[in-house]
Amino acid sequence: MRVLAALSGGVDSAVAAARAVDAGHEVVGVHMALSRTRDQLRTGSRGCCSIEDAGDARRAADVLGIPYYVWDLSQRFEETVVADFLAEYAAGRTPNPCVRCNEHVKFATLLDKALALGFDAVCTGHYARVVERADGTRELHRARDAAKDQSYVLAVMGPDRLARSLFPLGDVSSKDETRREAAARGLSVSAKPDSYDICFVADGDTQGFLRDRLGAQPGEVVDSRGEVVGTHDGAYAYTVGQRRGLALGRPAADGRPRYVLRVEPVANRVVVGPADELVVDRVLADRAVWYDDRYDAWRDDAARAGDGLGPVSVQVRAHGAPVAATVEPPARHGDVDRVAVRLHEPLRGVAPGQSLVVYAGTRVLGQATVTSTERVGGTAQAPAQAAGQAVVRTTA
Repeated sequence: MRVLAALSGGVDSAVAAARAVDAGHEVVGVHMALSRTRDQLRTGSRGCCSIEDAGDARRAADVLGIPYYVWDLSQRFEETVVADFLAEYAAGRTPNPCVRCNEHVKFATLLDKALALGFDAVCTGHYARVVERADGTRELHRARDAAKDQSYVLAVMGPDRLARSLFPLGDVSSKDETRREAAARGLSVSAKPDSYDICFVADGDTQGFLRDRLGAQPGEVVDSRGEVVGTHDGAYAYTVGQRRGLALGRPAADGRPRYVLRVEPVANRVVVGPADELVVDRVLADRAVWYDDRYDAWRDDAARAGDGLGPVSVQVRAHGAPVAATVEPPARHGDVDRVAVRLHEPLRGVAPGQSLVVYAGTRVLGQATVTSTERVGGTAQAPAQAAGQAVVRTTA
């Protein structure tokens, strides 16, 4: 196959490209320039898309003996990932920019451009596995190394784009194995630090970035009874479950720590309260993506029979633990698929805007974006429709 290898300048993408070459593919390397203000050097493990990263990607391509190009996708990145990040926070939600980058840039813009140029697939250094069934259907699975698994942020890509994607690192046992392989191949990035945090917030100051882009918007911090307990410079800078940085004027009457319960963007107000008010056991989400035609049939059948899909597990954070759950009988609203999930164990601090990924064992079944949460028989964290009692049906 003709494969376009996305070279970020890090060790993972370099080893993934090397493995694609070893597999006999005709590989071309491309570095995506995503930042409009690329610094000469990174700040340790913070930031990405610097001139230094582009140089590291070029040197990796030279070692592998593959052609190398730089594609400037910074405008697309700004218009989709960064704009979505700002809009979501302004609306009181908590987005995951890595998910949106995979959705709009790496497995949309990059893949579409690759296909237009005659490539068969895109190869990246993500840690996830692709399993092909006897009928040719490709399944997205968790990586062998659970600590590095990135199936959560990849789930948004959907089955059509999965069919054109390669993840050669899915079966490695650990990041140390990847680094050892890079060193053995003579790749200079073998000891390069991993990047973390939000790539376009190189200094790690997310609140400062939001304040610079959205401006100061002073407002009130109130408790769940509506009593003013503090002030803020912008409700957009807070997220559900947050404890640090609240700067409240006085402690709670019971002396317990207070957390952000919800963000009310229209009123420009942040509501805080005790940790037990963050506990939820029902999550609603929309913009669902499913990975198997059988689940389209299940949705139609379940709508008639009232069955739920389970047992499954769900994950609501990139590094969060999976929780046993049942997907409730579905309902379609126009062109947008909505999902309601009943958790078998309650979770704390689930925020609108986060990604909800549904698994059957290690296999990704679907993904959606959280719109609201509810404590069944308790207090809703955001407006949510009433829950119906689901009948569990196991689906292989």
